[in-house]
This record gives sequence, C-alpha cells and structure tokens, in this order.
Amino acid sequence: MADLLGSILSSMEKPPSVGEKEKKLAQERKKQMEKMKQEDRKRKTDFRSKVEKEINEFINDSTRTRLKYPPMDKVYRSILHDVAEVAGMTSFSFGETDAERYIIIFKKEFPPSDEELDAYRRREKWDPEEARVLAKKVAQEAEEARRIEETRKPTKVVPSSDYMDKYKGLIGEESAKEAAKHLTPNKQFGFVPSENKRDKRSVEETLDAIRAKKQRKATPGEVAGEAETSSTSTSTAEET
Repeated sequence: MADLLGSILSSMEKPPSVGEKEKKLAQERKKQMEKMKQEDRKRKTDFRSKVEKEINEFINDSTRTRLKYPPMDKVYRSILHDVAEVAGMTSFSFGETDAERYIIIFKKEFPPSDEELDAYRRREKWDPEEARVLAKKVAQEAEEARRIEETRKPTKVVPSSDYMDKYKGLIGEESAKEAAKHLTPNKQFGFVPSENKRDKRSVEETLDAIRAKKQRKATPGEVAGEAETSSTSTSTAEET
C-alpha cells in the first residue's frame, strides 16, 4: 500500500516554485505600502502641526472671533475638531455632502448665535451688522404691534353719576345697608315667622280639620240616602 501511494506521488508533477522575480515584486509592493503609510502619517502629523500653529495665532489675535477652513476630507476634519477642542475652542462643520463640508472655529467668549448657525446651514453669508439691523427692525415691529393691540382693548367706562342717587327719595341712603345687616332666614328667604301667622293651630289640629272637611265632602249618594231614610221614618211615625 505504501509503495502504491509513493509511486502515485512520485508520478505527479511538482507545484511550480516561486521565482526570484516574483519574490522581488512582492518585496517591492510591500515596501511601497510601508512608504505610503509613512507618507500618510507624515501628512497627518504635518497637518496637525499646521492647524495647531494657526489656531494658536487665532487665539492670540484679539481682532478675530471666527476661523474658517476650506472643505477637507473627513479624517482631516476630525483632526481639526480635536485640535480645536484641546485649545478650548468651539468648532462646527457645515455642508450637505462630504466633499463640500468645511469647519468654522469660534472662540468660546464669542459663541455663535442660533441665527448665525442657521444661516451657515442654509449656505448664506452671515453679516453681524445686517443681523443687528434686522433684529432692531423685528423689535420695532413687535413694539408697534403691541401698541396697536393696546389701543384695541376696551376702555373702562366710569359713569359720571351714581344711578342710586335718583332713588334716594324713595328708599333713602341707609335702607339697603340696614336691610343687609338683618340676615334672618325667615325674612330673607320668604318664610313667614310664626308670630305673624293668623292661624294659631298646631300642625296636628290643622291636619284633623282637613280630614273632617274631606269627610263632609263624601259622595252625594250617601248623603241623599241618609236624608231619604230620615224622611220615611218621620212619615211613618205621623201615620201611626
């Protein structure tokens, strides 16, 4: 079995060996990749050093409050944001597509307003003087609208005389005040006091009188029958 396997392997062609030329090409590619990586690291390092110097000059320049950079790749924008944060600055990116996004750095003692940021997002130019004029105009319009609203409010009418003066001859000046002092419920809400009642009977006596009255108003048949019986007995007595 071992002899058979060995004879099969010996009969197969050997894989092609890597030549010296291919080895050199692979080494060259590897060197180029390392060189490209080193160049990329150097570009990033040089860019960081450059923006650190620019931001330091920007901090020391009291006449400037904003520092704008042109559009750049995402990697360089991240480096710029990092340098600005380390320096104590505030940075914002603007632009819709990645290719056109740019960064503006603001000093913390001069932060941007919401209106300024909105203008940059709309791709509009921000003019501080024009913004102040516009804000003043808006405030004036609001004040004018407030004044117009005040003129539309109903004014309080104060009568020239007291309407109660013409009733002084009838009710007097003190009648209403004196009446307000007596808050007896019987008089206040229309109930008649017991001392003013004509009927002095008690409740039970009144109910008995009502029942007796109802009995007297019984059915007419019963009253007529009683009268007829009484007249018959009288005539019989007379005949006898």
